[in-house]
Amino acid sequence: MSGMEFNKLFAAILVAGILAMLAGFISKKVVHVEDPHENAFAIEVAEAAGSGAMAVEAVAEPILALLATADVAKGQSLSKVCAACHTFNKGEPARVGPNLYGIVGSKHAHMEGFAYSEGMKALHDKSWDYASLNAFLWNPKKAVSGTKMVFAGMKKPEDRAALIAYLRSLSDSPAALPSDAEIAAEAVVVEKENADIPQEPQQAVEKDKDAKAEETKSEAKPAENGKAE
Repeated sequence: MSGMEFNKLFAAILVAGILAMLAGFISKKVVHVEDPHENAFAIEVAEAAGSGAMAVEAVAEPILALLATADVAKGQSLSKVCAACHTFNKGEPARVGPNLYGIVGSKHAHMEGFAYSEGMKALHDKSWDYASLNAFLWNPKKAVSGTKMVFAGMKKPEDRAALIAYLRSLSDSPAALPSDAEIAAEAVVVEKENADIPQEPQQAVEKDKDAKAEETKSEAKPAENGKAE
C-alpha cells in the first residue's frame, strides 16, 4: 500500500469517527430520555379503608325467594359458561369438572372416580343444597378452600337463581323448592353474616370524608366585613 493510499484510508476512518461522535452529540440534544414516573403496567390492589383498617368482604345475597319464579331457560343459557368443563346430561362422562346431572341435593364430591380437590373431598358428607350452591357459584374459592374450580363467580343473585333452577331440573326427581320458613331462615343467616363483617373501617372513612367536606366549605366561605379570615 502506497503512502497516499494509507493517508486516504486513515482520513476516511478519522472522518467516520468524527461523524459518529457528532451524531451522538446531536441525538442527545434532540432526544430527551426521561425515566418514567410510574410503571408501564399499573397493578390495581385493594385499598384499605383507612390506616390499619381491615378489608371488608361481602357475602352472597339470598336467592331462595327467587327460585320459584327463576327463568330456567335463562339458567340453561348461563350454563354455557360451565359447559367447557362440565357435562349436564345423565350418564355423561366428566370433563375437566364432574358431570352435574342430579347435582342439587347430592353430596359434595359426588362423582365416583373423579379427582376432586382435598377441600371438596373434605365436604363429602355435606349436601349440595341451595345455600351451598349459591355460595359456591358466587365465589368458588371462598366456599371451598383449595377448589380446582377456575371461575371468578356469578355476582348477580338473579343469575345464580336461574342457573340453580336449571340445575334443579336436571334430575329424575327434582328437589323441592324452598319453603317460606327456609326462605326466612336464609335471610336471617345472611343478615347475621353481614353483621359480623367489621364495619368500623368504612364508618371511619365516611367520617373522614364528612370532616374534609366541612373543612373545604369553611375554607371556601367568603371573608366577612372585608377582612380576610
